[in-house]
Amino acid sequence: MSISHAPPHPSAPDISPKTGSGPAPGPGPEIALELEALVPSSTRRTRVPRWLRRTSGPLALLALWQVLSVTGVLAGDVLASPGTVARVAGDLIENGSLQNAMGVSLQRVALGLLFGTVVGTALALVSGLFRIGEDLVDASVQMLRTVPFVGLIPLFIIWFGIGEAPKIAIITLGVSFPLYLNVYAGIRGVDAQLIEAGESLGLSRWGLVRHVILPGALPGAMTGLRYSLGISWLALVFAEQVNADAGLGFLMVQARDFLRTDVIVVCLVVYAFLGLTADFVVRTLERLLLQWRPTFTGR
Repeated sequence: MSISHAPPHPSAPDISPKTGSGPAPGPGPEIALELEALVPSSTRRTRVPRWLRRTSGPLALLALWQVLSVTGVLAGDVLASPGTVARVAGDLIENGSLQNAMGVSLQRVALGLLFGTVVGTALALVSGLFRIGEDLVDASVQMLRTVPFVGLIPLFIIWFGIGEAPKIAIITLGVSFPLYLNVYAGIRGVDAQLIEAGESLGLSRWGLVRHVILPGALPGAMTGLRYSLGISWLALVFAEQVNADAGLGFLMVQARDFLRTDVIVVCLVVYAFLGLTADFVVRTLERLLLQWRPTFTGR
């Protein structure tokens, strides 16, 4: 019996071992790969320090102001030059009048901000946590919010006289509304799923308010506080026009009567500096209280 071997298929690969005297193929040339760490463009730091970039705008504006004053485009009786303003500020600091005015104004702003924070936050809690509170409070607050608080100065003078009370009342009124709106929006903006999760864990109503609602409303409250600080300085300017005998507004009124633009600019710079310092304090407090909330910091 004979056994026939079929020829291999022409398309089948030849897997039979090769025999021959040629050298066996060795390994190929080694290729060294160097890996370079890729840095996203959003995280690359520029060589210019950030503090320098932040101060470049004000410095450029100050330089433009000086150039316009030197060239005569801005006359001294229209707007004093930066050098004149700096010299007058030194004189006011030397005789102590600027420090006394700042102390009086800071006291008024602190009291008005304290009372406004208490009133605005309390109304927002009542209106945001309870439906009946919203029905009773929100409509009245929204109506009063549309009334310019500066227009209430004559009424405050009639009600409280011409002492410190109407000045603090004006600041309190101006501070209350931004805090109310932001705290109320923060409370009503808490995710309903978080409320359901807290209820499923057995939290009581007070537990939900303490551990879920108030922390969720805290970012809005901090935003409202920053906005209220700006309003407080604006309200202070109007409040210190009401028969004031001390404060930055009193200095500005005296300077207006004597056409002293240099003193007016000094007071405006002090207002801006105090407002910027207060905003820095609130932003620092915000970073401390809201460490649990990752946010976008810009690119």
